[in-house]
Amino acid sequence: MKHGLAIIGAGNMAEAIVRGVTSRGVLRADQIVAADPSPQRRELFETQLKVTTVDDNASAARDARAILLSVKPQQMATALSSLGSILDPQALVISIAAGIGTKFIEKHLGTSTRWRIVRAMPNTPMLVGQGMTALARGANATDDDLAFARQLFESAGTVIDVDEDKMNAVTALSGSGPAYFFYLVEQMIRAAVELGMTPEQAHTLATKTALGAATMLTTSQDSPQELRRKVTSPGGTTQAAIESLESRQVAQAFADAIKAAERRGRELGQ
Repeated sequence: MKHGLAIIGAGNMAEAIVRGVTSRGVLRADQIVAADPSPQRRELFETQLKVTTVDDNASAARDARAILLSVKPQQMATALSSLGSILDPQALVISIAAGIGTKFIEKHLGTSTRWRIVRAMPNTPMLVGQGMTALARGANATDDDLAFARQLFESAGTVIDVDEDKMNAVTALSGSGPAYFFYLVEQMIRAAVELGMTPEQAHTLATKTALGAATMLTTSQDSPQELRRKVTSPGGTTQAAIESLESRQVAQAFADAIKAAERRGRELGQ
C-alpha cells in the first residue's frame, strides 16, 4: 500500500493528529497523505508537517491502509460516495465527524463490503498534546483496528473506549467542552476589565487561574465538589460569587447546554 494513513479533510484536528503521530514515531510523515480542497491547508501540511497532499479524496484514499475521515458532518455523505468504489476493502476507516455513526458510514460507502470502522471523538487540546478522545468500534472492527486507532490519538492525549450509543454524549462533553471553558474564561476577563483591570492583567490572571485549577483537577484525589468547597470560605468572597451563580441557575444552564449539544449530535447523524 502507498500510505499508512490517508487523511480526508486537512483541518485543525487532522493537523493535531499528524503532529502527534509523527512526533511520537507512530507514523513517519512520508507514510501519510492528506486531501483537502484548500490550497492554504495543503501548503501548511506540506511545508510544516512534510506530508504529501492532493486536492481530491480519491487520490489520497486509494491503496491506503487506514483512512481518517475528518470532513464536516454535513459533507460526509458526499465524501463517502466517492470513496466506496476505490477504497481497499481491507482498509480501516476512522471517522472523527460529530454525530456520524458507523452505520451511516457503512451505508454510504456501500453495503457490499464489510467495512471495518472505528468512530473517534477527539478535541482541540490535541494541538497542545493534551487531547481527550473517545473511541467506539463499528460492527466489523477488530481489536487490532481499535489498537491502531488508539495509537493515533494517544500520541497527543488520553483515550478511552465507549459504546457507540454514548458518542453523542462524549461529543457534547469533551468534544465541545473546550469551548465551554473558553467561554467561561472570556467572561472572567470581561468582568475583570469592567472592574478596572487592564485586558492584559485580566487575561493573565484568568488564564493562569484556569490552568492551575485544571492541574488540580487532574492531579488531586479530591472531587471537583470538594476542591470547590476548599476554596469557598463561609461568608467569604467565593461564597458570594457561587450564590450569585446559583441564584441565576447557572448550573442548570450548563447541564442544558451540554444536553443541547448532544441533541444536535443526534440530529447531524440523521
